[in-house]
Amino acid sequence: MKKILVLYLAMFSFKTYAQQTYNGLWAGKIVGAVEIQMAFRISTEADSLTATLDVPDQGIKNLKVGSVSLLKDSIKIEIAQFNAFYIGRMMNDSTINGTLHQQVALPLQLKKVAKLTATVRPQTPLPPFAYKSEDISYKNADNSITFGATITVPNGKGPFPAVMLLTGSGLQNRDEEIVGHKPFAVIADHLTKNGFIVLRADDRTMGTTTGSVESATSLDFARDAIAGFNYLRSRKEVDNKRMGFAGHSEGAMIAQLVASERSDVSFIISLAGPGEKTIDLMSEQNRAMFSKAGLSKDYIEKYMILYDSMLRIIVNYDKNSFESKASLLLDNWIETTPKNIVVVTTGIKDAASKQQFLGAMLATANNDWFRYFVRYNPEENLRNFKGHYLALNGDRDIQVGSQSNLRAIEQALQNGKAKSYEVHELKGLNHLFQECRSCTTIEYGQLDQTVSPEVLDLIAAWLKKTVLIK
Repeated sequence: MKKILVLYLAMFSFKTYAQQTYNGLWAGKIVGAVEIQMAFRISTEADSLTATLDVPDQGIKNLKVGSVSLLKDSIKIEIAQFNAFYIGRMMNDSTINGTLHQQVALPLQLKKVAKLTATVRPQTPLPPFAYKSEDISYKNADNSITFGATITVPNGKGPFPAVMLLTGSGLQNRDEEIVGHKPFAVIADHLTKNGFIVLRADDRTMGTTTGSVESATSLDFARDAIAGFNYLRSRKEVDNKRMGFAGHSEGAMIAQLVASERSDVSFIISLAGPGEKTIDLMSEQNRAMFSKAGLSKDYIEKYMILYDSMLRIIVNYDKNSFESKASLLLDNWIETTPKNIVVVTTGIKDAASKQQFLGAMLATANNDWFRYFVRYNPEENLRNFKGHYLALNGDRDIQVGSQSNLRAIEQALQNGKAKSYEVHELKGLNHLFQECRSCTTIEYGQLDQTVSPEVLDLIAAWLKKTVLIK
């Protein structure tokens, strides 16, 4: 499902020597669930250093964040808004070896470079376009958030049917940009060439969109989607009777939430979206990821005893009792689990690492978005949906398992009110609908393909036969 959080730096207070040493562009790659390039542009202002963050793979440029302190030959970078920090040691005038801490510790070596190398993907559409493309903005109902977006409109006389694209979990720009890929730009290009207006917007705090994500849940993001849907209705080129959503991962969940309130959602395209309860989806996701990482079945199953129990405590979250319940659960699990399995699966090897792990669990439980997400059950919204539904999943997806979720979607729609539905499991495709080899999350950035042409053609063909013909 989507999601990946990226962060970092700003405002140091240093000596002149440190200022001269740290001035410049520092770049490196985090290798975690995916490989992400990040860079810090550090410069001197008055008596302190300031810095901005670039994450080219996610469309983040010149972002000021956090605070930094100097510790002997190291720097510590606090990123409070993401509950994370980076600490690195200056090895020489061109290298900083360090670690990003965000629930888990990920190595991040920074190198001083002259410029960043942009990743070019062959499917990314470039102007001139064979349609009208306009960067626009619109507001939500109470004018508290301004959304930055792009609308693409076919040439010719309208009105045209319209699709709004909804990103997966995590903060992403309008192209759902990740590791150099721009899947939403590719999908919008293909659908607009086939006769559909497409709207794609930056998430809150991303690109030119304002707003706050501190306590936002999927329900709040559904309200954001409604703002975009209302904007589409205001456009004279749009056929108001033929409007719908294409949502990727959590984006499909958001489309379900909007459709539960709006009778004018005529279709939903679910791209690796949920069908089963998300608590079950996440359990399956963890098993698949551990398996891809090479852990044995015994290690995985013993860890999942802890993970599944922790999810159940979060589902029934009580702020006053969660920490004591989680601590007791963790103590009992450590006591009954071989030490080597404890160390490999959780990193717990002493009291300090145990407290760090417990703190990460507490932070997760205190996250409003996570608590809402883990309690979600798509069944009722799917059964009550009265439009047309297309569900696609790749059979090599380790984030949203294809068989269990497609089966649940089909069963709910079969017993529900949908006008029509199709369910397709696509062979050899990962969570991003790329033709994959190892099909790990790290491989996303190693593949040149952004979206399989099979998927693009399937979506366009389904829309034409279901929506385009009046």
